[in-house]
Amino acid sequence: MLRKVRIAAALFCFVGVTLLFLDFTGTVHAWLGWLAKIQFLPAFLALQVGIVAALVVLTLLFGRLYCSVICPLGVMQDLFGRAGRRQRKNRYAYSPALTWLRYGMLALFVAVLVANMAGLAALVAPYSAYGRIARNLLAPLYAWGNNLLAYFAERVDSYAFYTTEVRWQGGVAFGVAVATLVAVGTLAWRNGRTWCNTVCPVGTVLGFLSRFSLFRPVIDTSKCNGCKLCVRNCKAACIDAAEHRIDYSRCVVCMDCIDTCHRGAISYTPRRAPKPRSKPETHSHAATSAADPSRRRFLGVLGLFAYTAVRAQEKKVDGGLAVIEQKRAPERATPLTPPGSFSARHMATHCTACQLCVSVCPNRVLRPSGRLTSLMQPEMSYERGYCRPECTKCSEVCPAGAIRRITVEEKSSTQIGHAVWVRDNCIPLTDGVDCGNCARHCPAGAIQMVPADPDAVDSPRIPVVNVERCIGCGACEHLCPARPFSAIYVEGHERHRTI
Repeated sequence: MLRKVRIAAALFCFVGVTLLFLDFTGTVHAWLGWLAKIQFLPAFLALQVGIVAALVVLTLLFGRLYCSVICPLGVMQDLFGRAGRRQRKNRYAYSPALTWLRYGMLALFVAVLVANMAGLAALVAPYSAYGRIARNLLAPLYAWGNNLLAYFAERVDSYAFYTTEVRWQGGVAFGVAVATLVAVGTLAWRNGRTWCNTVCPVGTVLGFLSRFSLFRPVIDTSKCNGCKLCVRNCKAACIDAAEHRIDYSRCVVCMDCIDTCHRGAISYTPRRAPKPRSKPETHSHAATSAADPSRRRFLGVLGLFAYTAVRAQEKKVDGGLAVIEQKRAPERATPLTPPGSFSARHMATHCTACQLCVSVCPNRVLRPSGRLTSLMQPEMSYERGYCRPECTKCSEVCPAGAIRRITVEEKSSTQIGHAVWVRDNCIPLTDGVDCGNCARHCPAGAIQMVPADPDAVDSPRIPVVNVERCIGCGACEHLCPARPFSAIYVEGHERHRTI
């Protein structure tokens, strides 16, 4: 029964988190957005003390339930492991813990975070890794499936479904997602929870805490006949049948061993204080005492605790007559970060690169960065849309506090950058035609059209930017008809300011 309850809860969390990255209607976030906010690393970086404390208490009480129920990457590993189990049953075996590798990876992870390279650290963060897989691999398939249903529904005069744009984020993001899926999936197919117990920093931290959990699986030596069926079904490879010992730092409380044992020799019970035993049981007492040898690591661990090339469904011709040249991103001296992120430094420090904000952005402004220092973290660019002042979706869904929640009024008065005019690209000067798109569509009224030559009656009119009023939304850059580079673009600010 415990195993069935655990599986049901894990499937609920897994499907819910997946839908957060697939949903394009905004409905799922209203109901299940809390599933992203209870993920360990985002909550830790957001300084959500209550959530982090609750997860710590959960681990100290029941063991690593977070890894087997709440973490989507952990549940995905179980799905791969189950598929591998269909190929060969009873395929696991006990293996000693690679303590040096686990704590080495954790130390490296913390060092990268301290060096302000959270994008690199997020490559092994479990929630972020799964988010990139869902956003870059599953979301396009989900959108295609929805559009197929919308097509057939329309044939029978039903509008229960509507088409949506299929979004690809680019080759780097796609490659990182595929590499993560292959690495995690292969390890899980062959060896179960290897990623959790050797690479994952969250697994290492919670693994240390789970050594002291109140409830844990316990082997009753009087009932065990040494068949090793529990060992061959332990995906964490943490049951040493010869010593009748379970490595609780690696146990993810999946309950598979309890369900597998036909003699009822394993039970999930409260931890009891060790007490003297008779001679036949002396060996078991020694194994129990050896289960918690690393209490001296507590302070140390507590410190560490602290594209594809195809562009689908894009319009490529102007009325079928002329090919539309795609816009290209300008070289910005300072990257743009979303309103609510306060500064580039704040974004780099807190963002886990899960790409949930990229998934919900309705204007295709946010996309994963390909720069090494901010790898996979969101950056803003205005080739496909602009940041509408009335939209605050990214700030509503960010679980890590990298984009703080803001109101429409606050966003409209937040300057994330300022527009810069490029004279050589402006079509009134290059083509001799009237334009004024940038001035007409500027929501802040920060652009005015003035004669290029005040003394000439027929002088072409060019834009002038009031940098004090510009909020950096990118409407001018996106709607500029110049190709491939706009005649006006937005330069980012290191720190946002209120105007």
